[in-house]
Amino acid sequence: MTATNETAESPAQPAQENKSAYSKDQTQVAGPAGKAIHVVEFLLGNEHYAVDLTDVREVVEYTAITPLPNAPAAVQGIIDLRGEITTILDLRQRLNIAGQEKLVKETSRIMVLDEKITRVKTGVLVDDVLAVSMFERKDIDTNKEGGNWGDPAILGTIRRKIKELDREKTDLIIWIDIRQLTQSLDEKTKKV
Repeated sequence: MTATNETAESPAQPAQENKSAYSKDQTQVAGPAGKAIHVVEFLLGNEHYAVDLTDVREVVEYTAITPLPNAPAAVQGIIDLRGEITTILDLRQRLNIAGQEKLVKETSRIMVLDEKITRVKTGVLVDDVLAVSMFERKDIDTNKEGGNWGDPAILGTIRRKIKELDREKTDLIIWIDIRQLTQSLDEKTKKV
């Protein structure tokens, strides 16, 4: 994933890795087929979310979005991204996140998705992109029965141990399936 801005591409700054997610022997990182799970962490309001790194092509700074008439509520509009029209989705709207605060343009970002998972060039509007991290399978809870999440786009929760005021606490990150979100939106768009 590269971090760019609207006017010119610049090389990505070194990604912030979640060091606690590494095992002592990095060859033993657990996950599907023995691989670690790499995610892009971001904020929606005050909540912490993540999507698979392979689903994100790049992150760009916020730019003015042109609304589209008769579009589903989760379609924020379109932007011109280096000469290509890109549809922008609002994840807050799609995930029904209550208490939507005012968008802070200075910190908001657009995560441009890999075109292999969308039928048109698509980006998702988020409040801020925090880091690219790697987690072991043991850090992820995918038990939907216990959480009664009710949305097939939620893959699970990721637990991260952090120190705060000399105490250890667990930070929870909601891991979402951006492929499922865009697929369900495509189905809604076809009905309109």
